[in-house]
Amino acid sequence: MPDGSLPPRAERGRGALSNPANRFEAASAEAFDDGWGTWLEDLPPLRTELIREASRKALTFNDSPDLGFDRSLNPYRGCEHGCVYCFARPSHAYLGFSPGLDFEAKLLFKPDMPAILEKELARPGYVPRTVTLGANTDPYQPIERKLRLTRALLEVLERFGHPVSIVTKGAGVLADLDILSRMAARNLVRVYMSVTTLDARLARAMEPRAATPTRRLHAMAALRGAGVPVAVLAAPMIPGLNDAELERILDAAQRHGAGSAGYVLLRLPHELRDLVTEWLHRHDPDRAARVLALVRETRSGALYDARFGQRQTGSGAWAGLLRQRFLLACRKLGLPPREDHAPLTTQHFNARAMDRQPALL
Repeated sequence: MPDGSLPPRAERGRGALSNPANRFEAASAEAFDDGWGTWLEDLPPLRTELIREASRKALTFNDSPDLGFDRSLNPYRGCEHGCVYCFARPSHAYLGFSPGLDFEAKLLFKPDMPAILEKELARPGYVPRTVTLGANTDPYQPIERKLRLTRALLEVLERFGHPVSIVTKGAGVLADLDILSRMAARNLVRVYMSVTTLDARLARAMEPRAATPTRRLHAMAALRGAGVPVAVLAAPMIPGLNDAELERILDAAQRHGAGSAGYVLLRLPHELRDLVTEWLHRHDPDRAARVLALVRETRSGALYDARFGQRQTGSGAWAGLLRQRFLLACRKLGLPPREDHAPLTTQHFNARAMDRQPALL
């Protein structure tokens, strides 16, 4: 580039194009061409690093009016799926890492979380309500195949008879179909499958290590076939990029077993604004300006509006039209919005489940 700064280079299998400094750092670094052209040389692939994190607590509570739950479990921080639009990316800054490539390559895992969860559920006075597994990062990202922390948490929840909702875009959820089907028989679980696009090429660029759209739909059908309630989340809807697919996503999901539906408008807090802007100019330069202009239209002229009541759905004419389209499609397909589906039950909760010893094989 004329000033010597370098354009971002794509890492194979990664969503973000760069590793910007997080907002808590006083200094920042920028790649610069020294004239030798060495930045064009092939670099070794960016490898995933697993970092053990000691947990002080398992359950995280919130009082946000924008969320349909007040507690969550997140066995992993960071996500190898690499979704460039992920609203959780800025949370990596609290750990001293970049919300860019670090978010998808430096992953923290909490091996003691299942044991801590047992103690928290057994505490006197604990009042059970549905807990969301995967509210921040995906519980079925690729490292779950090795670490199996999500499965360990589900085993605890099943033993206590505690209701759980799972949010994922990973077909790996089928690895726990045995537990999920047993919990579903007692109305203790619902799975929300996130489907951003049905276009495999766009999905590969936006969410490079997540399951393909086809695999997610097949996973929904398998869950429904095993008696596990499943809902679809058309999320995030990105103005001018994938919003035209909303009705097709809902239709495909309904045909593959979805019993309810939801959607979320693109959110761009903190560092995510620059990461997504950078991605748009690299992957879809002809539409980048139009997409960003539409985002501003839904966020009161800015790229993000953090006010309660606005974060999930936005405001203005475009956001209102998207909401109308969603509700009309749901009515046509017989898909109730997710806020209208029947709640999970807490009647099976047993705080003394910790005293039970597993049967000897």
